[in-house]
Amino acid sequence: MGSVLANDEFTRTFSYANKAMGLLKQGGIPAYPQFYELFFTYSTGVNPGLNERINTILGDGVPKIEVVESLYNEFLKSDAMDERVSAVSDLMSKSIGSVHDAIHNVSESAASYTGALEVAGDALAGNMDHKAVSELTKHLLAKTKTMQGANKLLETQLEAAQEDVMLLKRDLQEVQRQSMTDSLTNLYNRKSFDHNITRSITDAREKCQPLCLVMADIDHFKNFNDTFGHQTGDQVLRLVAMTMRSNTKGSDLACRYGGEEFALILPNTNLEDAVTLSNTIRKAIQAKELLKRSTNEKLGRVTASFGVSLLSNSDTDITLIERADRALYAAKGNGRNRVIAENDKVMQISNAA
Repeated sequence: MGSVLANDEFTRTFSYANKAMGLLKQGGIPAYPQFYELFFTYSTGVNPGLNERINTILGDGVPKIEVVESLYNEFLKSDAMDERVSAVSDLMSKSIGSVHDAIHNVSESAASYTGALEVAGDALAGNMDHKAVSELTKHLLAKTKTMQGANKLLETQLEAAQEDVMLLKRDLQEVQRQSMTDSLTNLYNRKSFDHNITRSITDAREKCQPLCLVMADIDHFKNFNDTFGHQTGDQVLRLVAMTMRSNTKGSDLACRYGGEEFALILPNTNLEDAVTLSNTIRKAIQAKELLKRSTNEKLGRVTASFGVSLLSNSDTDITLIERADRALYAAKGNGRNRVIAENDKVMQISNAA
């Protein structure tokens, strides 16, 4: 019977694996572990939300790598974060439980010791011969040693708990950082962008300071993927991310908004300065020549387009993003590799060589 079940399990899981690999191959998606895991999970049908999303996407053909990566981050990577948070929570619970037990033992020892002292006090108030005093002294010494042992145990447990708390603090900070970071580019992810754009708008209004938003998109990114492969596409994304990160500072926030689109949240920055910074980044991206790592073959230069909006009194995060997006689309429509601000008349380009 066990052999039959084992054979059935082998057949079933092998069919899931074949289906997953077939979908990866059909979409030209590399069989990286995370992508294989995504389609294997889809094949098993254990995650209805994931299956519903992929089924919708499959109606238009097999999803491309950037969509697959987004799905993995949404449906599976978050589970890993939940597991890490759960593990940290369990460790914290054990540490607290250990300290609680030690405190309970000390409390019991202290109560017993107090009782012994009261009894000794009453006995010493009466007439006691030398032998009785000697026995009482031995009893008090034994109680004292018990109390000292309990205190020592508590001290040890508190020291261990302090070390655990330091490790837990570090782990929680790492979990939080990972949950807010894009794994490919190490920029802040969309979740972090959504959180910070709202907070930045509130801060700007409270401090009566300007706030600019820059939306950027890599030009002809699909061509890089289709021509040179997805690993080269990843290299392009990392290159752009590195350039954005190296040109921002202080409270500026560089994010991967999704796919090949990036965002810059620029607190206390006026529109002119935001356009200047965007042009600096644009030129730095254009200056870098892309090489194929395996052969050092020159693949050409990468360019990007930028749209910039300035927070107004009536803005919400949605309207601020919409205006930056419109400026970005105008930059794309006017030849790419340029920066356009929302106040540019007839979307005049800001592309000084």
